[in-house]
Amino acid sequence: MLPRLLASGRSNSPSRCPPDVCRWNAKWKDSRTCPATPQTGPQRCAEVYRIQVQGLATRMRAAGLKKLVIGVSGGLDSTQALIVCARAMDELKLPRRNVLAFTMPGFATSTRTRNQAWQLMRAVGATAEEIDIKPSCEQMLKDLRHPYAKGRKVYDVTFENVQAGERTSHLFRLANLHQGLVVGTGDLSELALGWATYGVGDHMAHYNVNASVPKTLIQYLIGWVAESGEFNEDVKRALRRVLETEISPELVPGGQRTEDKVGPYELQDFHLYYTLRFGYAPSKVAYLAWHAWKGEYDLAQIRRWLKVFLERFFANQFKRSVAPNSPKVGSGGSLSPRGDWRAPSDAAPSAWLADLARVPAKE
Repeated sequence: MLPRLLASGRSNSPSRCPPDVCRWNAKWKDSRTCPATPQTGPQRCAEVYRIQVQGLATRMRAAGLKKLVIGVSGGLDSTQALIVCARAMDELKLPRRNVLAFTMPGFATSTRTRNQAWQLMRAVGATAEEIDIKPSCEQMLKDLRHPYAKGRKVYDVTFENVQAGERTSHLFRLANLHQGLVVGTGDLSELALGWATYGVGDHMAHYNVNASVPKTLIQYLIGWVAESGEFNEDVKRALRRVLETEISPELVPGGQRTEDKVGPYELQDFHLYYTLRFGYAPSKVAYLAWHAWKGEYDLAQIRRWLKVFLERFFANQFKRSVAPNSPKVGSGGSLSPRGDWRAPSDAAPSAWLADLARVPAKE
């Protein structure tokens, strides 16, 4: 039924490609530039990495600043941003200790990610410190008269965003104190899905090196850096541990899995590419995803997560309208309001959801 309904999409189906290639066509235009292709993957990763480093170095020169301030969680995004910061210092012939790296444990920070953050900060040669944000978060929750401050286990969005806000507030004031530049860590996938705390939260920075890099590519980049000889064995071991860690914001006690909320990043990155790069209707995106991910996601799952993508993508345009500057690293486009993507913050997904409704519920 689906092929008959969406026959107009056949000419663009990636089903002609080998499975490992067609899945990564979501981010790279063909198998010649696909990270899953062993012959060219390292070159592509090196190119993206160099763009990130040069973009940050250029911004530092323009601002006349010699120090960077970054929050390090021990997760994927801050790991990639930290190694970019270290290489930017090398590029500018400045000591890596000019990277002022802070890990800021909150109410649900795990021992694993805290240890990984310390291991990474030390291994790259950054100036490493820890700030426990729990006391300042508790004071704010008390000021807000939040139920948690009265001993109740209420872990709502306010509870989560107080932590994200405190971290970013500390980073900006540290940048004032040390005359540095706050480096953002959020990636393209999070921008598309609105998975960031607006304003004084992980949404904001002086410059964001990851803002046009999708989550799945972040994973490839970290893996490439680990095997490239760019850093020493201590960094290599730390990077491998990060890649083995569950993706989680670690804001709520008891554990969180980001992909349970926003969907599998590999699939959402696929949806983003064909929406952003080509402007395909949801029914056509679903058709392509159905061919590319057969055996891993059925049609019902694709429909479900594409709906989540569309709803979150439109609802969170207001965050992208005031996103910090960042380098553009790929042909798939970016969501910068100053470049590839300009859209009103009050746009509705109604027409897109109506088109998605054309996709049958079963294969």
